[in-house]
Amino acid sequence: MTFSNMSYSIFEQATRDYHVTDRVDAPVHNPYPFRSIEYYLYLKNRIDALQWHLEDVIRNPGIDPVEALAIKRRIDHSNQERTDLVELIDRYFLDLYKDVRVKPGASINTESPAWALDRLSILALKLYHMHREVDRKDADADHRERCEGKLAVLREQRADLCLALDRLLEEIAEGEKYMKVYRQMKMYNDPALNPVLYGGK
Repeated sequence: MTFSNMSYSIFEQATRDYHVTDRVDAPVHNPYPFRSIEYYLYLKNRIDALQWHLEDVIRNPGIDPVEALAIKRRIDHSNQERTDLVELIDRYFLDLYKDVRVKPGASINTESPAWALDRLSILALKLYHMHREVDRKDADADHRERCEGKLAVLREQRADLCLALDRLLEEIAEGEKYMKVYRQMKMYNDPALNPVLYGGK
């Protein structure tokens, strides 16, 4: 099994597990050994699922503004967790390939492996939810047909992304590509860098 297929199967599992309760505050039961790459992939999709559903809730036009602000802050916190976890997964790849001799002329990719996995995790959620739209009994035939077309595109995107990710990992392992990990340094979350938080105008 390729790394992308293994990862996607974990993302699907985490997505299904979330929807057993379909509650943003449901406890997480990660079935994988703590600190294993499988553990982090499962956690990654769980964070994405939580954020997906919080984004749905906050778009309710009748939501109480106080509740909306609390949810927005929770989304911000979740997004920081997501970013931190992506960087942690990239450190796994840096360690995995640390002894590879980089070939002369090797190039860097525009996207690291973990950020490609981030996109794959979101695709797992999109596919799950689009499939639900295709199967909706209260939707008309036109809606279901449009969603079937979108589902086909999402499946194609998944296949392309899996292929690209596996090829990138092969190229890194062969020394044809090399990795760098740049911390995102989100300035709005840092009290020392956000002028609203440190008292600037």
